[in-house]
Amino acid sequence: MSEDLHHSVCEKRIFERIYNKYAKDLHDFLYYKFGAQYSPNDKAQDAFVKLWNNCKKVSVSKAKSFLFTVANNMVLNDIKHQKVVLNYEKRDHKGHTNETPEFLLEQDEFLQRYQRVLSSLTEEQRVAFLLSKAEGKTHAQIAEELGVTKKVVEYRIYSAFKILKDQLEGFKLK
Repeated sequence: MSEDLHHSVCEKRIFERIYNKYAKDLHDFLYYKFGAQYSPNDKAQDAFVKLWNNCKKVSVSKAKSFLFTVANNMVLNDIKHQKVVLNYEKRDHKGHTNETPEFLLEQDEFLQRYQRVLSSLTEEQRVAFLLSKAEGKTHAQIAEELGVTKKVVEYRIYSAFKILKDQLEGFKLK
């Protein structure tokens, strides 16, 4: 605790000590949990870059938790992205459509706005929202996966939905 009062993660020697202490453990955690196909070494390095970029916001005592949470979420985001890609590839891509060009343009514009608003959400809101709506997981499953309470998950999903609804007119979701 006294170390937090006098030292910052932004100090090179403190950051280096954190890196030396947790880099291998973080890599191993990601490798054992998700396997080699999700580039555990790259994700671990990216987590340290995020720690460095947020060094003023993260105390020394919270650095390990920050690293493991960020790296875990990066891999989960990759997994979600791969599921979206696979679902897209499974679809029948016919050469013709019954939609008008105006409808297709509006659809593309809405999708761009949706992605922009989605990326503006906090990482916690986005992960909880996508696990619920894109993957169809229950609040209890998400809470267990993220290591938080069900109420926290509900709040994150509700706040994400509220932001999406406020910023996207005509946005409706079941």
